[in-house]
Amino acid sequence: MIGGEREWAFGDAQSDRFNLVRTVLTNWTEKRETLLGGISQPHLLPDIKLPVLPQALVEFSQQADNPDCEIRNLATIVESDTGLTCQLLKTVNASHNGLRHRISSAHHAIATLGIRRTKLQLITVVLQESLSARQLKLINLATFWNANLERAIFARQIAKLLKADEYLAFSAALLVDFLLPVLTNDRDDRYIEFLNQSGTESSDLCQFEQQHFGCDHAEDAARVMFEWGFPDDLICCVMLHHHGLAILADPDLHQSAAAAVAVASLIPDPLRQSVAGLEQLQNLSEVWNAFDLQEVAEDVYQEYQAQSLDSANYIPVRDHVCKRRPAAID
Repeated sequence: MIGGEREWAFGDAQSDRFNLVRTVLTNWTEKRETLLGGISQPHLLPDIKLPVLPQALVEFSQQADNPDCEIRNLATIVESDTGLTCQLLKTVNASHNGLRHRISSAHHAIATLGIRRTKLQLITVVLQESLSARQLKLINLATFWNANLERAIFARQIAKLLKADEYLAFSAALLVDFLLPVLTNDRDDRYIEFLNQSGTESSDLCQFEQQHFGCDHAEDAARVMFEWGFPDDLICCVMLHHHGLAILADPDLHQSAAAAVAVASLIPDPLRQSVAGLEQLQNLSEVWNAFDLQEVAEDVYQEYQAQSLDSANYIPVRDHVCKRRPAAID
């Protein structure tokens, strides 16, 4: 497992007890090479069927990394796939409701969003669409996407506090678990064993996966994304999302989108991936003055309610926080 045991520490605390010094990570490619160790082959079983990506998305992602690429050429790639074009136009018009005129071309959409944001948005939408078409055994898809959405909003809130890339944090947090519907379908007996854990025997999901498969879903997802030619910053955020609060002590990553995603991944989810995640967030709230867990949970809830679909069976992080909050003493 990259990075050793997932424990957390804050180092030398000063008067603020948790003093953040902004560090900008400038070489995500170098970080990705270190994390993957030059190995791109996933540890997945050979019979596991991965989502099939449109060739246009793969080509767009590759071309978008070229600093000399032109928007008109990227637009031509998108327009070669009707579904991709529709998704892009739907996204840009929904996210820019203040525009006087609706955007009707891929070229205009890319120019409005920017090349990098367009790439992240298309990747996110396509993976969501590919998973929605599957028949799932253990995962309720509506609950799964609600959990992803809430984590993404939470990650964006943390990125704002860290002065990190909010859009990267949001997109990565939406995607961190994209392999779990596939893995839980094909290894359902093992994941049922995980869900049936109780008491002191309970372990975090990644620990369980490492023990039984020799690799966890975060590492496999990162390798799959590398094979697909996805951007290195997105790959790193996904691979590191279960490193918990330890990432806040990393000199390169402590004020990056990867840190925001790792913190957000501690919130409770239907698969109970992090046994003590909520407790760690409460501890963080006590030592980081800028982070008020109750306030962030409430802000996330308000935005989540406005965007979520069919959330009747999903318990938001706000309710988990309220449930654990000590009762007032008269």
